[in-house]
Amino acid sequence: MSLLIGSHVSISKGLLGAAKTAFSYNANTFMIYTGAPQNTRRKPIEDMKIEEGKLYMKEHDIKDIVVHAPYLINLASYKEEIYNLAQSFLTTEIKRTEAIGSNYLVIHPGSYTTKDINYGINRIAEGLNNVLAKTTQPFICLETMAGKGSEVGKSFEELQMIIEKVELNEKIGVCFDTCHTHDSGYDIINNFDNTIKEFDDIIGLNRLKVFHINGSLNDIGSRKDRHANIGADISNKRGKDYIGLNALYNIVHHPVCDNKPLILETPWIDKTTNLYKEEIAMLRGIK
Repeated sequence: MSLLIGSHVSISKGLLGAAKTAFSYNANTFMIYTGAPQNTRRKPIEDMKIEEGKLYMKEHDIKDIVVHAPYLINLASYKEEIYNLAQSFLTTEIKRTEAIGSNYLVIHPGSYTTKDINYGINRIAEGLNNVLAKTTQPFICLETMAGKGSEVGKSFEELQMIIEKVELNEKIGVCFDTCHTHDSGYDIINNFDNTIKEFDDIIGLNRLKVFHINGSLNDIGSRKDRHANIGADISNKRGKDYIGLNALYNIVHHPVCDNKPLILETPWIDKTTNLYKEEIAMLRGIK
């Protein structure tokens, strides 16, 4: 089995800096935002040291990297200014993802706020139909969501309802987030095989492109979406991981994860300390 595992890393020093950071964690893949996830400010693509980064990745066997779209993209919004921004900025992010050379652009489907789930699903599909073109290269990966508030994507059925309404849906994939899926009510601790079978029955494993590997600070079905460090217990300041190392280890070594980018988004303990290198080693099974 080929374990392709890494974490979110900063793009502040360009693709080269991101690749070097990932390598320092003993990662062989990674995920980036092409700029700050909370706003639209972006460095010109020519200033992002892309070719140098690609060369470094080739030399250090880092591959199949992932781009995450910013949080402000809300394709389910009923407000025209927000909806139009979501479509135009997603178009820009697709172009930047192509320039970086990633095959995957992960996106939160969106939040319908004061409308309803059917409105949100139809609105998201409409936005994707407006944005996608036959020339679009990366898979747009809809992320499984925890179900907090009015967000769309808390169930495999909701994601499939979006997918079936997208005309060019061969360009749509799914990003499976362990924290979100657990928080939305799927038992990935004791019944991951059954969860994956359900995913296959409803959506199809051919669409499963990326995993986010996160612990959860809450019990199953909480719909909270609060990531925990992997295997953390209640006695330390990181807070308890209700999924746990054993379950996450079993997930990343499951055949469905073979050769797929497995990306950690676990919290930093403080402003200077992150545990990505330690957590990657634990998931690899390195003592």
